[in-house]
Amino acid sequence: MICGVIFDLGSTLIYSTHDRNWGAIMSRMQADLLAHLNAHGYNLSPEAFYSRLSANYAVFDRQRQNDWVEYTAGYLIRTTLADLGAPAPSPDLLAEAVRAYFASSETLYSVMPGAHETLRKLRAAGLRLGLISNASDDGNVQRLIDNAGLREYFDPILVSAAVGLRKPNPRIFELVLEAWKLPPAAVVMVGDTLGADILGAQLAGLRHVWLSARADVPANRAHRGNIVPEAEIQALPELLPLLRRWSNGSR
Repeated sequence: MICGVIFDLGSTLIYSTHDRNWGAIMSRMQADLLAHLNAHGYNLSPEAFYSRLSANYAVFDRQRQNDWVEYTAGYLIRTTLADLGAPAPSPDLLAEAVRAYFASSETLYSVMPGAHETLRKLRAAGLRLGLISNASDDGNVQRLIDNAGLREYFDPILVSAAVGLRKPNPRIFELVLEAWKLPPAAVVMVGDTLGADILGAQLAGLRHVWLSARADVPANRAHRGNIVPEAEIQALPELLPLLRRWSNGSR
């Protein structure tokens, strides 16, 4: 019997309205970060700063994909400043800089069609709901959750930046199972990413549903045929009928 559902966040419950133009979004984020740092006492060359920040981002992104651990945005900024021979930021300045880095991107998200309706129905059906998000900053995710009005549905909410682990590391899923005191077979993972959400659920022994509405991206295309989801839905309202069939013992 299905007793709990864990959701991914990005491209599952919310989506970026500009996700096909990520290069421009990243450029704006980097420019906002540099402006914030220079406004607070730094004198960083844009060319040198952008070059080092981009290089470090690429290295850290490869490492976290391979190691299934998180490298935070704060760590990225501190490392970049150290590489440039700039003073280390105070904790308060670093926190402000991270928030400035993500501020513009946070305005670009909308709630996925059917998200609130689906979550209300799942909760009314007595299912426990949790959320696991891979992201380099916990505050960024928490603001996105609040902006979308999603917080009331979920306990727990786990963000890789806060936990230190990334999907598909099975341990991050096990943290939810332990909190709920449920076996893996009683919990379903719902997400859009084959290499994180679906593989992670498989490694942790959870049942799993691939939401493919906004999943046509290179990373997923590379995994098609290698990571095979237990079920696929194209819209969130399809989830509850599927879970009812599973709970009744049918496919």
